[in-house]
Amino acid sequence: MKHRLLSTLALAVLVCTAVAATAAAGGKGRLYQFRGELLNAGSTSVQLQVEGGNHAALKALIGQSQDQSFAVGEGTEILVWSHGTPHVGAIADLRQGDWIQLNIRAKGGSPLAQVEGTPAASVADHGAGRGTAGRPLFLYVGTVTGGQSGGQLALHVTGGNWRALRSMLGQSLDQTFSYDDGTIFLLWEGRVPTVIDPSQLKAGDRITIRVRAPRASTLAQVEAVAANHVGDHEPGDPMTQNG
Repeated sequence: MKHRLLSTLALAVLVCTAVAATAAAGGKGRLYQFRGELLNAGSTSVQLQVEGGNHAALKALIGQSQDQSFAVGEGTEILVWSHGTPHVGAIADLRQGDWIQLNIRAKGGSPLAQVEGTPAASVADHGAGRGTAGRPLFLYVGTVTGGQSGGQLALHVTGGNWRALRSMLGQSLDQTFSYDDGTIFLLWEGRVPTVIDPSQLKAGDRITIRVRAPRASTLAQVEAVAANHVGDHEPGDPMTQNG
């Protein structure tokens, strides 16, 4: 009886160990979700120009380049979307320029290098069009008085694309836009963008805010939609973009 009990306990320990190992192999941990344009894809990594992500992903990116390379492995699931339906694909099915959503499970608070070195759990290719590309672009240009926080970005508007300027007719030049965990903030130094936190914006900086919203949206409706992208000292003339 004693021998049988010990055998049962030993079996239980082995089962628990196997379950724990399986869970670890399954990539349990915090979700780091990156979204952006595919620059390159190979058998061991994919390179993205990151345009957004969840809070954990963007926090890990602060101070880093917008272009990043992520590991993939045998356990990485490749999903290719077509006409609203996903199917299992392969690395060879990923196309440069396509809109990618990449999910990684890693320990919370991991440095970017550690996250990128962890093989992605899944890579989803949504094709050449972004998830919000069907909505028109409202692009506002202006200045801020300093760092921003709390999901609100106060902008003194000085310009924008024609759709943004039309929404501004009869409105004050001082407006407040929304952002969330998926909004990427980029500081441009020359033509090199670095991910920053909204608190790092400086007084007087030239800021561009991109919001995708329904075509007939009022200014108030546009401001209620979280910005996709906020650029600090963005090069070129963004006001010509009507998307």
